[in-house]
Amino acid sequence: MLRIEKINGKNVWDIVKLSVKEEQANFVAENKTSIIEAYTTITGGGQAYPFGIYDDDLPVGFCMIGYGVDDYWEDAPEIAYHNYNLWRLMIDKRYQHRGYGREAIKLALDFIRTKPCGDAEYCWLSYEPENEIAKELYHSFGFAETGDMDGEEIIAALRLSSL
Repeated sequence: MLRIEKINGKNVWDIVKLSVKEEQANFVAENKTSIIEAYTTITGGGQAYPFGIYDDDLPVGFCMIGYGVDDYWEDAPEIAYHNYNLWRLMIDKRYQHRGYGREAIKLALDFIRTKPCGDAEYCWLSYEPENEIAKELYHSFGFAETGDMDGEEIIAALRLSSL
């Protein structure tokens, strides 16, 4: 059964070892980078929730949820303020094409439904324009492009009232 578990001292090294295929490396940051970003976001007054994705006890991926902006985020897109963000999602190259990504998004949205940071109108995410697989997956959940960009990435949003 798939589950998410907050990153902690016991599981961090297993999650850091996970990686995507070489041709996907430009689509998502390495997990160690994401965990560092979570730490600096939290110390900068923001909210970040890094999770390992597990199939029973087997680590198969990583996801991270954010809320709002921190003190260090310059040029944050407008949607970032007071909304949740599916900040990162990766499934290790050995475990792709098994439905884990889809299930992980469901688990992330379930977590967001608990409103750990309070109410919000949207959950948003961003992805590289070339990442057609991610685009199709996110669209299947109802995420729709907003027309805005986060750097070079396309922003898509899901109205939380539709969950």
